[in-house]
Amino acid sequence: MSLTTAIQSIRSKHKPRFNPPDKPTAVWTGKDLLDGKPVPSLTIIFRTQGCRWNNCTMCGYVYDSAQEPPSHDELIKQFEYAMSRCKDNEFIVKIFTSGSFLDDCEIAPATRKEMLSRLGADDRVKKVIAETRPEYVTKEKLSESIAALGKRFEVAIGLETSNDMIRKDCINKGFSFSDFVRAGEVAKQEGAAVKAYLLLKPPFLSEGAAISDIIQSISDAAPYAETISINLCNVQKGTLVDEMFLRGDYRPPWLWSAVEVLKKGKEASPETIIMSDPVGAGSARGPHNCGKCDKDVAEAIRVFSLTQDTGVFSNLDCECRELWKKVVELEEFTFGAPIVR
Repeated sequence: MSLTTAIQSIRSKHKPRFNPPDKPTAVWTGKDLLDGKPVPSLTIIFRTQGCRWNNCTMCGYVYDSAQEPPSHDELIKQFEYAMSRCKDNEFIVKIFTSGSFLDDCEIAPATRKEMLSRLGADDRVKKVIAETRPEYVTKEKLSESIAALGKRFEVAIGLETSNDMIRKDCINKGFSFSDFVRAGEVAKQEGAAVKAYLLLKPPFLSEGAAISDIIQSISDAAPYAETISINLCNVQKGTLVDEMFLRGDYRPPWLWSAVEVLKKGKEASPETIIMSDPVGAGSARGPHNCGKCDKDVAEAIRVFSLTQDTGVFSNLDCECRELWKKVVELEEFTFGAPIVR
């Protein structure tokens, strides 16, 4: 059975739920870096018909999609609702669709142009980041988007890993590293910045192999991306990762692994902004250590992301760190099967 067949079989067991087409999936405010300084950010996850690929092993965002493609007016209502949530005098806008903002099947060109034009006319907005798969990054779409926005635009791509075999056999992402490189080069030619998302510990990898993969991926992606964000894999319901987690065949990454990746990645690529937001840290379904140190380690990761100072990790310690080291060593002999939950 192929990964795609297995994923579709799992999803067929879950009934679709009604999601209002005029309300975004989620909106929240936070902090991000702009010219090396922390500034407020507004994150919007638009509710669209969802990702056209829709076959990744860890992704449960399909269940947040609209049952029918939202109309132009409904998407603009989502946009207006989201923008009303931020009261800061200046901020970055981060756009997600649980798919691709540059895919015309999710966001029609006229709708995309209106959103970007409104953001361009809003003096509070200093930069816009939009997530998309690499196949939708074209000269035409970028030139249209940048012209409509008239200010700094960054394309965010879920590369996950520079290793094509891991991306295919562990994540089932549906594109290659060369596709990412092409998209990055097109973006830079058009004057857009590039952000690469990497995934720490997809299924079927041991803790040590996952760490090594991301450290290598940072070095490989850095020439094509000004910013690299490390996503720590969490367990979303209705996914292949969820099925493995419930059977005891998958454990989310240790927070110590994230610290190791951020330290070594920054050392290898000092000019690249490297960050991570440890979503779900401390929970069984999210990245975690022993429970005692999770809060402190997760906070250090957040501080590093806004300062790029690896010194914030210097005083972190816990008795579980030695256990983590043993896990990294011994899981190489269990073919990635977790030995500690």
